Amino acid sequence: MKLYFTPGACSMAPHIVLREAGLPCTLQKVDLSKHQTDAGEDFYHINPKGYVPALQLDNGELLTEVAVILQYLADQKPASGLSPKAGTMDHYRVIEWLNYISSEVHKQIGPMFNPKITPEWKQVQMDTLARRFDYLSQRLGGHEFLYGDRFTIADAYLFTVLNWTGFLNIDLGKWPPLRSYMAKIAARKGVSEAMREEGLVK
Repeated sequence: MKLYFTPGACSMAPHIVLREAGLPCTLQKVDLSKHQTDAGEDFYHINPKGYVPALQLDNGELLTEVAVILQYLADQKPASGLSPKAGTMDHYRVIEWLNYISSEVHKQIGPMFNPKITPEWKQVQMDTLARRFDYLSQRLGGHEFLYGDRFTIADAYLFTVLNWTGFLNIDLGKWPPLRSYMAKIAARKGVSEAMREEGLVK
């Protein structure tokens, strides 16, 4: 497999899962400002959608979209416990979290990287995010992970997206459970390895 990634982007979530599951995979860095890979390829020729992550399978097929790639990777190594057994309610609960993170957190934080965002628009986004952070804090205040008693693909995704608050100077001090959660997940071996590989930590 080959994972096309951009350091710190949402592609870090599948990178983390690859490390946590111990799955072999090569990495190909993508400069999204130029839509070009480190190997000099036009990224639009690889993924016409133009964004990461993109996972090229050994048979040549390409998978895109964070939640789909995360579930695919977890399915390659069920014994890792990164996703509950298919068909169980636990499985659907983790998928429920993936969809919530994608639509209600990722898509709220992402626009704040737009250099043309107006102060008014930014405030609207931040007000919505604050409500999402309140909800997540309530959940994580009594739980070590998003769902169940172990790290899952949903945690890899949430950690990746919440990590953007550091780039955006959003203070998570108002949400102690989130800050504690981030520190705990960052200390995991697979997470720290992925972040180091992407040049985000030393």
